[in-house]
Amino acid sequence: MNISEDIRYVGVNDREIDLFEGQYTVPNGMAYNSYVILDEKIAVMDTVDRNFGDEWLKNLSEVLGGRKPDYLVVQHMEPDHSANIARFVEAYPEAKIAASKKAFEMMGQFFGTDYADRQVVVGEKDTLSLGKHTLTFVTAPMVHWPEVVLTYDDADKVLFSADAFGKFGALDADEDWACEARRYYIGIVGKYGAQVQALLKKAAALDIGTICPLHGPVLTENLEYYLGLYNTWSSYGVESEGVVIAYTSVYGNTKKAALLLADKLKEKGCNVVVADLAREDMAEAVGAAFRYGKLVVATTTYNAEIFPFMREFIAHLVERNFQNRTVGIIENGSWAPMAAKVIKAAFEKSRNITFTDTTVTIKSALNAESTAQIEALAEELTK
Repeated sequence: MNISEDIRYVGVNDREIDLFEGQYTVPNGMAYNSYVILDEKIAVMDTVDRNFGDEWLKNLSEVLGGRKPDYLVVQHMEPDHSANIARFVEAYPEAKIAASKKAFEMMGQFFGTDYADRQVVVGEKDTLSLGKHTLTFVTAPMVHWPEVVLTYDDADKVLFSADAFGKFGALDADEDWACEARRYYIGIVGKYGAQVQALLKKAAALDIGTICPLHGPVLTENLEYYLGLYNTWSSYGVESEGVVIAYTSVYGNTKKAALLLADKLKEKGCNVVVADLAREDMAEAVGAAFRYGKLVVATTTYNAEIFPFMREFIAHLVERNFQNRTVGIIENGSWAPMAAKVIKAAFEKSRNITFTDTTVTIKSALNAESTAQIEALAEELTK
């Protein structure tokens, strides 16, 4: 794949992986992107996962056409991008490595050497001339590791964006970008909204025509759309109007309450997403909670706490700086309902959470009183 006249794609598709980072389901695989800039001097942009070293080196060799690279630019040290640094060095012993100071420290941790004899340490606004192409480095600490740098090529107006603007899914997967990019962003980068905001301010000063991420497709059109979504996600704004109802249910009574609320909200013209936390993808449910402006959590009291899947769900939200949202509660308990109290305590570290005035309390099963509370909650959520 040609990114431009001088920039080639040499990445790989991983169709063997089942869990990315050991927790995120990726039914459509994963792409590990790597690029080559061909100029008077040649720069290779990152490597790929260790399981695809042979394929990557073959791709690289074909693009080089007998030439030797002058630089390997390491933007991010996570092993799905850096695992083949040692193999690159073995194959091209004269090449230099350009990376941040922190990245070289991590190379020592991963490989037992920091490649001191070939280091080109780069930081904010440092440049590297390849001839026609001049690379300018943009530091992006905690997007989403501390060593990260992005690279801007002024000749072709390309931003090599490391893990920013990436998504789940192999490049040959036919799927919506926003859905898998949102799940990827919220799960992996979501905690670091302030740092992403700082990066977006730097990006706004660049004339960007193409974004080349380390995962997912190269972005060449309607860049305002992708930048806008990143701005919304990283500022914890509301992407879409609607209500997410996330529930756990032991014997089906809490489920009935959640579905009844969903029906009443739909009758009032509200967009509703319902998630059974015990059966559906947790990362999808977390992403939906960040997408919409209102969330209802419905769960049972369980060992004087809340049901484990609900506890895990809320922990994921709070860990990722869930904020600026309205939260409603449906609690169930046969003798001592405590879920609402536990849920409110679990959100104490979240900022700008507004709990609805109505809390639905079910004792074992729905009755006239709790059904009326659900009607009141639906009314409050659709004001």
